[in-house]
Amino acid sequence: MKELEDNLLYRLTSTQGSLVEDESLIVVLSNTKRTAEEVTQKLQISAETEIQINSAREEYRPVATRGSILYFLITEMSMVNVMYQTSLRQFLGLFDLSLARSAKSPITSKRIGNIIEHMTYEVYQYAARGLYEEHKFLFTLLLTLKIDLQRGKIKHEEFLTLIKGGASLDLKACPPKPAKWILDMTWLNLVELSKLRQFSDVLDQISRTEKQWKIWFDKEKPEEELVPSGYDQALDCFRRLLLIRSWCPDRTIAQARKYIMDTMGEKYAEGVILDLEKTWEESDPRTPLICFLSMGSDPTDSIIALGKRLKIETRYVSMGQGQEVHARKLLQQTMAHGGWALLQNCHLGLDFMDELMDTIVETETVHEAFRLWMTTEVHKHFPITLLQMSIKFTNEPPQGLKAGLKRTYGGVSQDLLDISNMVQWKPMLYAVAFLHSTVQERRKFGPLGWNIPYEFNQADFNATVQFVQNHLDDMDIKKGVSWNTVRYMIGEIQYGGRVTDDYDKRLLNTFAKVWFSENMFNQDFSFYKGYSIPKCTAVDQYLQYVQGLPAYDTPEVFGLHPNADITFQSKLAKDVLDTILSIQPKDSSSGGGETREAVVARLADDMLEKLPADYVPFEASEQSLQGGRNWLHF
Repeated sequence: MKELEDNLLYRLTSTQGSLVEDESLIVVLSNTKRTAEEVTQKLQISAETEIQINSAREEYRPVATRGSILYFLITEMSMVNVMYQTSLRQFLGLFDLSLARSAKSPITSKRIGNIIEHMTYEVYQYAARGLYEEHKFLFTLLLTLKIDLQRGKIKHEEFLTLIKGGASLDLKACPPKPAKWILDMTWLNLVELSKLRQFSDVLDQISRTEKQWKIWFDKEKPEEELVPSGYDQALDCFRRLLLIRSWCPDRTIAQARKYIMDTMGEKYAEGVILDLEKTWEESDPRTPLICFLSMGSDPTDSIIALGKRLKIETRYVSMGQGQEVHARKLLQQTMAHGGWALLQNCHLGLDFMDELMDTIVETETVHEAFRLWMTTEVHKHFPITLLQMSIKFTNEPPQGLKAGLKRTYGGVSQDLLDISNMVQWKPMLYAVAFLHSTVQERRKFGPLGWNIPYEFNQADFNATVQFVQNHLDDMDIKKGVSWNTVRYMIGEIQYGGRVTDDYDKRLLNTFAKVWFSENMFNQDFSFYKGYSIPKCTAVDQYLQYVQGLPAYDTPEVFGLHPNADITFQSKLAKDVLDTILSIQPKDSSSGGGETREAVVARLADDMLEKLPADYVPFEASEQSLQGGRNWLHF
């Protein structure tokens, strides 16, 4: 266009004589005019296209919004535990995979919904896999809360009320309690709750119908009962959680699970069970796989077993003083010729970690079959860059009988299930799996569960299964199973070998005596009401049966009194809410535009107001003298 204009100007200035008679000038004029019209038309189309592109891009903004919520939540988790490190590059990889793998749809709104749903669950699984069991529920609850905050379904004040309660209030400055049975902390929580619009008259309602609230409060599971004073119909799942949190700290987690299921779906409340083979499939030769260790959760046997199944050699070195030479040699050999290298207890060889990272990144050619597995305990000086470039996982037993049995049968092959044709084999295998989950679950109850927290692990289960299999193979069919032998081996050797306390040993032997007998093959046998031995022939059938078990187990399943749960659940709720509070921005409680200094000054003034008046030294001395002795003299 510029060339045409320049050419036209040149012609106009250089033409001699009449402009009308210059034919070449007329041609240039007409060309310029035609081109100008075309350019104008294209610019108009371009402007319309830009509007369409912007409109289409804006339609996908909810996907970006959900992505930002997920990413910042994952990065926040590093404040809970320094090992929970995820890089933006790793997250963007998950984001791109979600766009590619989520269900396609010609309807844009449905396509966006599919992407968001797929991405949220993929990121949830990826992140939860690398968290310790104690932090998995915390992560799921935070995820649900943050999504609802972004949607506007819950307000920030409600979120703060949930995590803080009435801890900052002074009982003397609050309205008096209507009844003595209401705990002081409960009343402070309710006073704080009454500041929310939906609960503005809750204190009056409790004062008027105190007996109804007492009946409701005394129920075993108040969250499943009708709430008094007409609140039952008025409250949704989250607001009910606020009320339960204020009244019954021990039922907070149970209601929080219902809230997660109501908002996110049942699959988020079930937890994530480690699939080691799937984790391996996600990796590549330059992406290490790091397992965070905890009591009784060493993955070495599982990694070696997976390697054997995939026909890959696994060689390992346990890190410690002077082990760097052996680790360096192992890396060189496996990177060149393939195979798996397992470096155990890497927290004992931190000086070697930077060299290890450089070796993985900078080595030009690495064998396709090479994988680097690592195990480490939590250490604040573990290289963050190495954590951010790795796939992280934990190998702890999952919480709950349902999750424990799912994990156990997830690792049982159909070949193992069919290895014996004896009718006793499959029921006894299930009973051992149930016992395995039971002894691990009792640990969470502290001294009520076991006097000493033992490291029951997968090796105990494998050894017991091997013993049962050998015993049935060598059994005289006429005599049947030697139950005294089975009970002794389980209660004194396989699981009992770890037990040192006499009362714990007695408990374990009682489990073996009650559960392992001819009665276990009867139709009416059950470990506890609703927990029987299924009659199945395939692993999938067992998994299907386990899926139907209750999501939450009463302590009575493990032979404990229902009250055992109160202490555990109260502590769990306190730990979860305190941890969420500890990772919030420190000035999140400030009002509109208040600086941190202003908040501190306001809180200090508030505390000063609550203090009694300063005493006058002269008057204090007079009073002490009148009392018969001077308090300054001893």
